[in-house]
Parts: sequence; structure tokens; C-alpha cells
Amino acid sequence: MNELASLIASTLASGTPLALAALGLIVNERAGVINLGAEGLMLVAAITGFACAVTTSSPLLGLLAGALAAAALSAVLGAMVIWLNTNQYASGLAVSLFGAGFSAFVGVGYTQESLGARAGAGVPFLAELPFVGPALFTQHPLAYVAVALALLQGWFFWRSKAGLVVRAIGESPEAAQALGYRVRWIRLAAMVTGGALVGLAGAYVSVVATPLWVEGMISGKGWIALALTTFATWRPWRALLGAYLFGGVTVLQLNLQGRGVSVPIELLSALPYLSTIAVLVLISRSPRFIADNMPASLGKPFYPGS
Repeated sequence: MNELASLIASTLASGTPLALAALGLIVNERAGVINLGAEGLMLVAAITGFACAVTTSSPLLGLLAGALAAAALSAVLGAMVIWLNTNQYASGLAVSLFGAGFSAFVGVGYTQESLGARAGAGVPFLAELPFVGPALFTQHPLAYVAVALALLQGWFFWRSKAGLVVRAIGESPEAAQALGYRVRWIRLAAMVTGGALVGLAGAYVSVVATPLWVEGMISGKGWIALALTTFATWRPWRALLGAYLFGGVTVLQLNLQGRGVSVPIELLSALPYLSTIAVLVLISRSPRFIADNMPASLGKPFYPGS
């Protein structure tokens, strides 16, 4: 039972950055902008958050700094694709490559630094309960923030006027503009908000999950989060469940390696990515289902007045 509780806890911890990043990307894509720069945003946030946490000795400031850095870079990407109408796919890939190079360059001086073990986390009293305590209530506060954000985001997009406006812009920006909404500025706000969540995920990796800096430590999490948006058909609660699913696969491959299972280590390391491909292949068998749920203007340029 203790091993099972530990496995559940590790799955939740591993899925938290994926959930935060996927929720951020859903905000971007609901507004009609596809963000392929998530990996780069997470890397920039990871090094910024870690550097700030080392300098200030405050993990909280490190998380905030990472979120702000990614939000700023996401604003630059937003200006490119919203006002200059650059290709969204190429621009996102450029940001991803920039983030990888920038983080590697800036992070050279921090490879020997460490934040040390973080203070014990968890929900008071509930963490002491047998089994469910260590399984569910010993997480970092951001794990519970991710769950709350998924619920809040669901309410926002389907119950609030502002959320319905964002969805309308993702479906038909021309119609939204005709009704008097400032499409470009709303899209930029969505880019900044989503970028901040992606950055929070990146900072979580370097400040909380593994409190140190290693070049390329995001290890494809940004790409998995991007795949999760399609897996979830742009629904926040599905993205949350998908994040825990992929988090569980990651934890499983680490446990199998630790137990010395006689399977090539390269295959075990590839499990999270193979599962991502498998899920996308299964979803792609029903293109009509994806088309019915995907924002109609996703990835398409918008020319006001045209």
C-alpha cells in the first residue's frame, strides 16, 4: 500500500507541469493562436526561475520570475503572429529554438548551483491520513493550483461572458470584430496569460520538481503539453486527466528502470513519447470529432477590415 501511495503521489507530481502547460496552451488556442514555442518558453522559465530562486533564496519568487519571463517572450511571439501576421508555426518553432539556445547560454553559470531539498509540503491534517494522505495530500501547492485552474478554466470558457468572447474570437475573429471586440488585443492577452501558465510549468520543473539546472531539462514536456491540447479536444478537465496519464507513464518507466526490468533502457525512456504518438494516432482516426471541437480559426491569420 505504501508503494502504491508513493506511485500515485509521484504521478500527480510528474503530471503537474504538463497540466499547467497544457492549460496555458488551451488559453492560446481557444483564442485562435497555436503556440509551438511551448518547449522554448518552458526552458526560458526554468532557467529564469532557477536563477531567481538561487539569487533570492525564495522559491516563490523563482516561480513568479519564470512565469513573467515566459509571459514576456509569449508577448513577443503574440506581436509577431497577431500584428505582423507571421506564420504561426514557423514563429513558434523559432521561439522554441531560441529558448533552447538562450537557456543553455544563460544556464552555464548555474550548473553547479542547487536549491537543496524543499521544505515539506502538503495539506495539514489530511496529509496524516493513512494511504490517501501520502497519496494525495503531500503535493506542492501548485499541484492543487493546477486542479483549481482546470475547474476555473472550464467555468470561464463555458459560463462567463469574457470566456465566450475568447471562444468566439477563436471561431470567427471577423464576426467578433464586427460586434465591436478588439480581436488583436484580446488575442494578445490570451497569449500572455497562456504563456505565464506555460512558464509556471517550466519554473516548477527547475525550482520544485528537480531543484537544480541542467541544460535541456524540460526534455520534451512542452511538446507533450502541446499534444495534450489535441488529446483533450481543448477541454481543460480532459487536459488535466491526460497530464496525469502521461505523468503516470513517466513514473512507470522510472520505476521499471529502478527495478532492473530486463527491457532496453532506451525503450523505457521512450515510453512517454511513444504513448503520446499512440494517443494522437488513435485520436486521428476520427478527424470529424477533432474538427467539431477544434477552434475554427486556429492557426489562421487575421486581417482586420479585409
